[in-house]
Amino acid sequence: MSAWANRKAAVQAESEALEIAKEEAAIAEQHEVLAQKTEEEVLAELDLPNPDEMQAGDDFSAFMKATVPAALRNRALHTLWRSNPVLANVDMLVDYGEDFTGKGDALGVVKTIYQIGKGMLKDEVEDVAPLAKEAAVEDTAPDAPEEEETSEPLELSVEKAPLPDAYEDTDTAPMALAPRRRMRFDFAKGDAPAATGTEI
Repeated sequence: MSAWANRKAAVQAESEALEIAKEEAAIAEQHEVLAQKTEEEVLAELDLPNPDEMQAGDDFSAFMKATVPAALRNRALHTLWRSNPVLANVDMLVDYGEDFTGKGDALGVVKTIYQIGKGMLKDEVEDVAPLAKEAAVEDTAPDAPEEEETSEPLELSVEKAPLPDAYEDTDTAPMALAPRRRMRFDFAKGDAPAATGTEI
């Protein structure tokens, strides 16, 4: 965008922000005036029915305007929720039907019985451990002779066999090498070469 387009967009955004601020100031001033009046006078001035007397099928959209005080809007919403069986009777099987924001537990400490390395069955593991020790003691043979502990170290004697000398001269004659064999061919006119025998 060019500099002129950026400037134009900034001026437009500034004017829109001023209009929103003026509207919010007017609404806040009107709420202050309505706060000094009784509920019947506020309903008559805004031309609204009594929210407690409304029933299913009535138009509740008039209470959603910004000029309506929050207290009257909330009462109208409560009446709407009570009049609608879908909203009044919450199905506990509906997915995400509960409040998962955790606002009530945000400041508290969440306790758990889970322990790292042990899991959640701490009591059962502790109860089984003595039984396992008793079973291990019963499995050992009572008649097995116990080894006597000696303070003197045992001496092991290992006889070393003499290793043959790799460079020792021997009187044996060297092995004779096998002769090399080669094929010999005789070529006749017009015939394929034929092997006549081997040549040593």
